[in-house]
Amino acid sequence: MIKNFPRIAALTCAALMATAPVTATAAAAAPARGTLVKAERSAGMTSSEVNAFLGKAGFPAIENAKGVDLYSVTYRTVDVNGRPTTATGALALPRTSAHKLRVVSYSHGTMADKRAAPSVASTGEGRFLPVYFATHGFATAAADYLGLGEGPGAHPYMHTATEAGASVDFLKAARTLARQHQITLDKRIMVTGFSQGGHAAMALGAALQKDSDLAVSAIAPISGPFDLEHAEFPAAVDGELDGRSAAFYLAYWLTSMDRIYDLYQNPSEAFRPPYDANVTDLLDGSHDLDTIAAALPSTLDELLTPAYIDKLRNPTGRLLQAIRENDTTCQDLRGGAPVRLFAATGDRDVVFANSSRCLEDLRARHIEATLTEVGDVNHITSLKMSLPQVLAWFQQRSDASGG
Repeated sequence: MIKNFPRIAALTCAALMATAPVTATAAAAAPARGTLVKAERSAGMTSSEVNAFLGKAGFPAIENAKGVDLYSVTYRTVDVNGRPTTATGALALPRTSAHKLRVVSYSHGTMADKRAAPSVASTGEGRFLPVYFATHGFATAAADYLGLGEGPGAHPYMHTATEAGASVDFLKAARTLARQHQITLDKRIMVTGFSQGGHAAMALGAALQKDSDLAVSAIAPISGPFDLEHAEFPAAVDGELDGRSAAFYLAYWLTSMDRIYDLYQNPSEAFRPPYDANVTDLLDGSHDLDTIAAALPSTLDELLTPAYIDKLRNPTGRLLQAIRENDTTCQDLRGGAPVRLFAATGDRDVVFANSSRCLEDLRARHIEATLTEVGDVNHITSLKMSLPQVLAWFQQRSDASGG
């Protein structure tokens, strides 16, 4: 099996030139990151249709709901090795007479099925949440991340650099599409996301702070797995997570990170039979969640070898490298943009300690940050409890800044 060794965000121009010399002509011809490749209107809803659509997900009726148009977008970005590729995402635009709109970037939660991503789904979190923010007047960008939707290749699950990079590049492509509709998108982005998307939202916030074209004005992650080393993985191996959830998340993370970091020479080093024979194919993006759940065991002990569970307890080598290089989202942020974290103490998918440790990291660097405990509720309910508070905060900040 041929694998790529890590080429994270530290790729430099010198390193690229050393491994693959590029002529000035070829460099000039290369398409820029964030370039819009194509876009098509995938759905349109009147205000009453918006309420009917969101009602399917249990949202209460929204007074003065705006109609929404959704676009499926393909754009240029880079892969885990810094090579040019394409990715996809969904842009939701409210039907309004305004020609300048404030922008929310919504980062979706864990999806193992390419067809569940925002650009291609007809329902689900990836479609409901962009519509939710758009009907309240925000242009809403929801990147699929790499390898989901119609993006080529496998999804590098929980890979910080590409979560951030693909999301920044999508925001730039979205600006181009909006201009084609005589709409200017504000450069000050309000960022939120759920579960994996909480992790991606923090990564995006830090990346926007370094961008020359865009800026971040507020960050509101919901139930994000920010600290695998000290919170999420210990909870998984100690039985604090739901067993089936732990098996799914660890299988997805290990097979994804193995493609980047070469974690094992053979799946049998990590996975017990019969899962060692099929887990990589099972999580290749072509199977729906029901199929995956039926094929995986209900506990982590049934999925992984005792030796690999011990490795997760005390990671070293490439496993530790994979964890630490992607556990930085709460350390990478600089001051300037306030952060409001949301999490539930009853969450057995992403333990509350992820958010409490993130809060400690942020405050240690004097970043304005709070953590709202939304109750002794489960993972999905934490999203439902947090969303109205995130929306109200974004509306308040938009009004205060004249957006």
